[in-house]
Amino acid sequence: MMMEASFDTEESFDDPSCLAPQPPGSVSPAKRQIKEVKETKTTINCVTFPLPGEGPEQQLLKPNDWSYCDYFWADKKDPQGTAHVAGFEVLLQKQLKGKQMQKEMAEFVHERIKIEEEYAKNLSKLSLSPLAAQEEGTLGEAWTQLKKSLHDEAEVHLKFSNKLHSEVEKPLLTFRGDNFKKDLKKYDHHIADLRKQLASRFASVEKARKALADRQKDLEVKTQQLEIKLSNKHEEDIKKARRKSTQAGDDLMRCVDLYNQTQSKWFEEMVTTSMELEKLEVERIEWIQQHLRQYTTLRHETDMFNQSTVEPVDQLLQNVDPAKDRELWVKENKTGDVRPVDMDL
Repeated sequence: MMMEASFDTEESFDDPSCLAPQPPGSVSPAKRQIKEVKETKTTINCVTFPLPGEGPEQQLLKPNDWSYCDYFWADKKDPQGTAHVAGFEVLLQKQLKGKQMQKEMAEFVHERIKIEEEYAKNLSKLSLSPLAAQEEGTLGEAWTQLKKSLHDEAEVHLKFSNKLHSEVEKPLLTFRGDNFKKDLKKYDHHIADLRKQLASRFASVEKARKALADRQKDLEVKTQQLEIKLSNKHEEDIKKARRKSTQAGDDLMRCVDLYNQTQSKWFEEMVTTSMELEKLEVERIEWIQQHLRQYTTLRHETDMFNQSTVEPVDQLLQNVDPAKDRELWVKENKTGDVRPVDMDL
């Protein structure tokens, strides 16, 4: 992690006080300006931040919203601690994870459908069982209806599985197709390119800063030489050194300005793009919520339909009459209603 000073000072290095000869051992005003910046700002991985407690307190762009645009400016170490992951990369990983979770939810619903289909198949098969088929009377009617209700219930569960596929599983699978990852890559490349530009601008600032320091040091050395031995040549050398120092200061100011413009552009694009990703995440959650609600709606409907399949069974069971069954059975199976009598002598 690089930690360097920021150079967004607006003061010109053409200021004579910045470039005038300084006594040996003294610190030039330009250097003092840099030192003051070091006390208020720091540059981490080519991005400039205020030091804690320095300068006016920053306000969140979207207070009380926990918005993406407020909390992903810094880089973070990866789990291995060997590299840094940009805050924007964390947001992209969230999108990819959401896509994976959506896929796994669809797989889960698919497994639920398979259970329903197998259950329906087994119910339908059991409804054809010959077991207790010879039961008679009102109890036999109730038993026959109970077996039929299994067939009806199987149809209900089969319809439930079909609706789960068309109204829950399929939407989860098709929501944001293959183009979604391509769109994320576009976001990634766009922000990464801006970050590279920022790193390049920062390198230019560092180079210009070193050049200015070298020119100032050269000017101080020549000034000391002039104090020791006055000569026209030394005076001319000082003028040249002063011009070079002034030019180096101007170059640094120009590099800092370009750096700040690039960082401002990166900042604006980070806000805009992170808000886009936030919107996408809201849409994903609401989409899944909608279709999981559809799952529960279908489940309630299935319970209602299942209840309707057993209502005829309930009705027939209430009508079961042992006396009537006995009457029917006796009528069909009686062997005679003349009772035995005593034998005559």
